[in-house]
Amino acid sequence: MTFVPYQDSRRRARRQLDRPTIVTAALALMDQVGVDGMTMRRLAQQLEVTPGSLYRHVRDKAELLVLLADEISGQVPMVAEGVAWQTALSDLARAVRRVLVSHRDAARLLASTLPGGPQRLRAIEGVLRVLVAAGFSDQDAAWAAYHFNNLVTEFVADEVRLETAAAAAGRTRRDVLAEARAQLQALPPDQFPTLIRLAESIASDDAEAVFEFGLRLCVLGMESLGRATVAAASRKGTSPTGRSERGA
Repeated sequence: MTFVPYQDSRRRARRQLDRPTIVTAALALMDQVGVDGMTMRRLAQQLEVTPGSLYRHVRDKAELLVLLADEISGQVPMVAEGVAWQTALSDLARAVRRVLVSHRDAARLLASTLPGGPQRLRAIEGVLRVLVAAGFSDQDAAWAAYHFNNLVTEFVADEVRLETAAAAAGRTRRDVLAEARAQLQALPPDQFPTLIRLAESIASDDAEAVFEFGLRLCVLGMESLGRATVAAASRKGTSPTGRSERGA
């Protein structure tokens, strides 16, 4: 009989511990308990290591959250180049939404952390490059990208908040919205005729259609801004980025 020495699982896990392993485990834990419930102590228990072992690879929870945001960003395909910018950004927005709704508190996490990881920075670089190539001025590209990002993350954050509140009350999202519509429709018609008339749309349970409307509104607004920028630059004899196009 061959004798196999006993190996303690905790010691073995500690030897194999590295930053990617920690981030993967942290994301799985966040999906289970949310970003508030994901403590360093709880993560250490999940990995069967001591909390001190984590701090050899991650400074604190704040740094871990930045790493998690970067990991989530890396799950989103890069913005497409070589196609119309409207198509590229619309497809990206849908992809971002799919990723964010697949991870608990992901939208909240991205909204509350500054971009610091390489995957998240590359994603931002890609969007800015597409907008600059489309003719937006540097400032317009930067600010348009900012609001475009907020459109997606805040929409998903609202979706999640509603789902979470409904679940906590033992109800569904559809139930909550149906009640909201009923409350609006029960308002005094002489005081709130428009709220009553628009109740179905105000408390719509078609999240997909509402998201697509917001996305279309954002893209159309950016198109209008781009046309105005090009027209203003043409009148001044400069390019949209401010460089002179007049001959010497």
